[in-house]
Amino acid sequence: MTDFLFELTFLLAAPVWLLMILAPGRSITDRVAASPLTVLPVLTVYLVLAAPVLPELWTAVSSPDIDAFRDLTTLADGAGAVWAQIIAWDLLLGQWIYREGRRLGLSPFLMGPLLVLTILLSPFALLLFLPIRALRYSRTPRPASSARR
Repeated sequence: MTDFLFELTFLLAAPVWLLMILAPGRSITDRVAASPLTVLPVLTVYLVLAAPVLPELWTAVSSPDIDAFRDLTTLADGAGAVWAQIIAWDLLLGQWIYREGRRLGLSPFLMGPLLVLTILLSPFALLLFLPIRALRYSRTPRPASSARR
């Protein structure tokens, strides 16, 4: 059962990723990417996987220690719960990156690969996106009402 839930975790997030990467700017994509509810199916899997290992999970997060975390991830449900948490946070981060990219008018040819990198290695993607965002934001004209007084 744990193996199935582990695989299911990404499959639940994949449709949102596909929309953001392959159909940017479509109204359905923009609506889906704007909703934090997209992570609810992934978080449901997280809860199912975390429940049986709650004592170990609580130990690992309430008193962080590499050995407690290692012990948690040696348990199939523990590793699956950590994976589901990563998928949920990556998805939320990807949605934010997508919305910011759209707001700033960044090319889908830049955003697509960046979103794929977010799926695979989100910290690296964020480290790439933040300077791109800052550079683009500094070059984006602002309405007169937001000018400093």
